[in-house]
Amino acid sequence: MAVREHRHLGYPVAAGVFAVGMAGTTLPTPLYGLYREQLGFSELMVTVVFAVYALGVIAVLLLAGDLSDQVGRRPVLLCALGLSAASALCFLFEGGLPALFAGRLLSGFAAGLLSGTATAYVLELAPPGRQARAGLAATAANMGGLGCGPLLSGVLAQYAPWPLRLPFLAHLALVVVASVTTWLLPETVADRQRPRLRPRGLSLPPGIRSVFVPSALAAFAGFALLGLFTAVAPSFLAQTLSVDNLAVTGAVVFSVFLASTAGQALMGRLGVRAALPGGCLVLVAGLLLVAASLAARSLPLLVAGALCGGLGQGLAFRAAMTAISGAAPPEHRGATLSAFFVVAYTGISLPVVGVGALTLWLGLTVAGLTFSVCVVVLAACVGLYVLRHPPGASAASDGDAGDAGDAGDAGK
Repeated sequence: MAVREHRHLGYPVAAGVFAVGMAGTTLPTPLYGLYREQLGFSELMVTVVFAVYALGVIAVLLLAGDLSDQVGRRPVLLCALGLSAASALCFLFEGGLPALFAGRLLSGFAAGLLSGTATAYVLELAPPGRQARAGLAATAANMGGLGCGPLLSGVLAQYAPWPLRLPFLAHLALVVVASVTTWLLPETVADRQRPRLRPRGLSLPPGIRSVFVPSALAAFAGFALLGLFTAVAPSFLAQTLSVDNLAVTGAVVFSVFLASTAGQALMGRLGVRAALPGGCLVLVAGLLLVAASLAARSLPLLVAGALCGGLGQGLAFRAAMTAISGAAPPEHRGATLSAFFVVAYTGISLPVVGVGALTLWLGLTVAGLTFSVCVVVLAACVGLYVLRHPPGASAASDGDAGDAGDAGDAGK
């Protein structure tokens, strides 16, 4: 009975640790404008600094995606929290662009270790009958943590002293608490072994390309929207919409991830066949609202675009991941999902670097409109394709517990 109660308390605690770790990855978002003023770099450099994070995530997925299966969940989570603390220290004592690059790269390493490991840990700590609830807790911790990072730093930077220091001090304190908590949690991997780090190429098993390609492109489009809000939205708000309040900037970014969490939760009710095309089309609507907000210089339209686009991203992302997991043979599921996440994180980086480059010649408004049109075309084409060619029956017959477990496999 005591063990069962311990596991019952363990999975929400692990979800809290997950949220703390992910919050650190988006903490600098509202502060990029302050760094630009202090260090004097361009909008392109902002997006490059942001993109380094995605490179770190992809590198870990390819090199150490299954590390926690070998050495256990707790050691990998503690390592991820240590990398998150090191990233915060880089920003805390930043001495120019090299420190910002180092901080973002370390943050990417932390997120790459956290995403699969923490998801699997939350699910494994859940008692029997609580798998669906644990899957939702993992989803909320992931996207909720990403959203809370900019909200926390925006509020502290706007209303407290030391705007470029206090957010990272606060996060360091949370990391310490999360590390102690992780140390007290039980280990769930019984057969541990020496780590074997080896690069894994991207490979797909035969017969799933027709499911993988549209699903991965849907994730690419959705993550491009998340990248736009986490890298470029502060500049849009300040320069195009004349919003200088950093707390408002953090709240706008938070709204995207909040809506994504809601979309992922809703997917369990709709199923893959409805959620994948529906999510793509809702994402299109959100991107059109973002474009309209730039053309009309309207903050309410931008918030509406964030909520609508985030909802579509959440629906499409979870449906795409579930479709791919259902189509992949069990022995190739981990490698297939790793390839899926590589495509997704490429979407969070390359398009926003393109936006940064376009701002040098066209300005923020035209660059943002160009980005919106390109991603609208991609998301609309994917949505129409999967509407006419829905995923196979094996992917469509999902449940909350099943697709949540597949999410955990992404880190394996």
